[in-house]
Formats: sequence, structure tokens, C-alpha cells
Amino acid sequence: MSTARLLTDAFDRVVESATDVVTGLDRERLAHRPAGRGNSIAWLLWHLTRVQDDHVSDLAGQRQLWLSDGWFDRFDLGLPPDDTGYGHSFEEASRVVADAPLLVGYLTAVTDATKAYLATLTETDYDRVVDRSWDPPVTLGVRLISVVNDTTQHVGQAAYVKGLPVE
Repeated sequence: MSTARLLTDAFDRVVESATDVVTGLDRERLAHRPAGRGNSIAWLLWHLTRVQDDHVSDLAGQRQLWLSDGWFDRFDLGLPPDDTGYGHSFEEASRVVADAPLLVGYLTAVTDATKAYLATLTETDYDRVVDRSWDPPVTLGVRLISVVNDTTQHVGQAAYVKGLPVE
């Protein structure tokens, strides 16, 4: 199996898991913050999608779907256009409120764009250095695995939050 097919499968599983997490949840439940301060399901899914959109669009040399496809306007969160959720304050994280179709729609669109990009890669492309600010420098393959790692961690956290009792 090719590297692109393995990565495609990993990204598809994130969409499947995220869809399972949001099934049956209303906007209020998606915005619920455990213990009043934890990350909500909506924030976790929005953030993992923003990071994937940011990182993969950069690798592909394309604009983020967040801006080019109007997701920024559809979400209407009152956050800066380049915000991905890193370092969010309590107030900023509280702004991330969305319904399930919007969250899954954005994730699906970003994953489709990711898979289209993966389909353009050859096996040797994964060894190309994409970031020299780290030691050792980061290759395309390592960056993509980092995105997979981030997305799978956050969708797992969202599943955990779903299982918590609502206070």
C-alpha cells in the first residue's frame, strides 16, 4: 500500500470518528465545556480541522478552505481569519459554537482537499524538507504524520468529552 493511501485512510478515519462523535448532539451539547472550563466538542473538532486546513494548504501551496470556500463566514465566530485555536483564552474558546453539520461539513471539505493533495504526491516527495526551523529539519512526511497525530488526538478527546456527564 502506498504512503498516500495509508494517509488517506487515516484522514478518512478522523472524519468517520468525528461524525460518530457529533451524531445526536445539538449545538448546546457541542458547546458544553467540561467542568465549565475544558474544551468543548465543537472547539476540539473546529481546532483539529483548522490545523489540518492550515498545515496541508501550506504544504500544497494553496489558500486555506477556511477563507477560500467561505467557512470563516459560515462559522462567524468573531475570531481573526488566521486563528486556528492555538493559545486560545477561555473567552476565545467559548466563541467556538457550531452545529454538527457545519463542523462535519468543514472537516469533510478539508479532508477532501487533503486527499486531493495526497494524490499528487510521489513516494520520494515525502522526504522533501518543508521546515528547516527544527533540528532535524521537518520533511513533508513527518509534517503529515504530525497532522494525523494532532487530528486523531483531538477527535479522541472529543469522544471522551461526549461520554462525560453534563453537569
